[in-house]
Amino acid sequence: MKKVIFIAATIMIFGLASAQPGRAPQAEPLPEGFKPASTNTFISQYPGVNPQTHQAIFRVSAPDAKTVQLQLGGNHDMKKDDKGIWWYTTDPLVVGFHYYAIAIDGVPVMDRGSEAYFGSNWESSGIEIPEGPEGDYYRFNKNIPHGQIRSILYWSDVNGMERHVNVYVPAEYEKSTNKKYPVLYLVHGWGEDENGWSIQGHLENIMDGLIASGKAVPMIIVMPSGDIKTNSDVRTASGNITDIYVKDLIPFIDKTFRTYTDREHRAMAGLSRGGMQTTSTVFANMDKFAWMGTFSGFFVGGPRGAAPGTTPASDQNPVLTAFNGVFKDPAAFDKQMNLLFISTGTEENSPKASVEALKAHGIKNIVFHESQGTAHEWLTWRRALNNFTPRLFK
Repeated sequence: MKKVIFIAATIMIFGLASAQPGRAPQAEPLPEGFKPASTNTFISQYPGVNPQTHQAIFRVSAPDAKTVQLQLGGNHDMKKDDKGIWWYTTDPLVVGFHYYAIAIDGVPVMDRGSEAYFGSNWESSGIEIPEGPEGDYYRFNKNIPHGQIRSILYWSDVNGMERHVNVYVPAEYEKSTNKKYPVLYLVHGWGEDENGWSIQGHLENIMDGLIASGKAVPMIIVMPSGDIKTNSDVRTASGNITDIYVKDLIPFIDKTFRTYTDREHRAMAGLSRGGMQTTSTVFANMDKFAWMGTFSGFFVGGPRGAAPGTTPASDQNPVLTAFNGVFKDPAAFDKQMNLLFISTGTEENSPKASVEALKAHGIKNIVFHESQGTAHEWLTWRRALNNFTPRLFK
């Protein structure tokens, strides 16, 4: 007989047949100070989070397992009680969103107590360690108008198949039927997908708040896939992602929505790999974009072949050669690009040296932003979006 391993977020007889009809199973109370994580499924008590200490407690029912580990910023051995339940309480965690998995006898699986989040190219568990009031900008505000995120399929000639895109429209879009809107193209990072910005990033809440407060102009935000996917009959990806954005996606958006189609009303930004895709796309199509941002995804690099404290030759200076020489003429760059916004978390590899080199070279339309205390994670990118979008189209 096969052994069946369950991962659960409540202490109940697994399967709802044991509960009285129409009533939820009895849940085990959490320790004092803990509450269910906001990222849990709606019936799950565990994992729990302590808003004051920023600790999390995990519970896994796997009575036949020999080892169970929590994979969250490393591997953590869980301890089994006499009922076959495995437990682990973390040290204080950085606030924000974190992916995690449960390894049962060495096999990583999802925690049934968590909602599913697509990250690292698989459906993963996730946990939100809550901020205080400073995090209200990405939480739902019932007192303001709300936009919509629309799930749309469009045809890509470059990819040779349909592609999925999410599009945010501001709350006023359906009422202001004669009004056109600027557009921001916003890309996710490696291992995630086009749903990341709307789910893990809480983009709709962020933009609704910024627009309602007058901090950001009403805009359309297009969240495409940064991957070239295939169907079940064709398993080899074809095409170039920049070509898909420029030749297929932009014309589709301009045809489908009430947009301004000039470069002054078009921006692009992305996180991590999406930041690299942004630089590749924008710098190769300066006639189509006048605003851009990279979140944890921009590096010019250091002087190649130069000893510390020396001045490299001009042909070795990365500022002059980066991105096919787009920065070589600072005045020309500033004339074309209204904003180059570069953001990072203070706990990850910083592009600050590159930014300073660009400023010293004469680039003026550049802004450097840091998220304090965060690394390569969604809170870094939520903060970046919250700082970036109020600067656009003004």
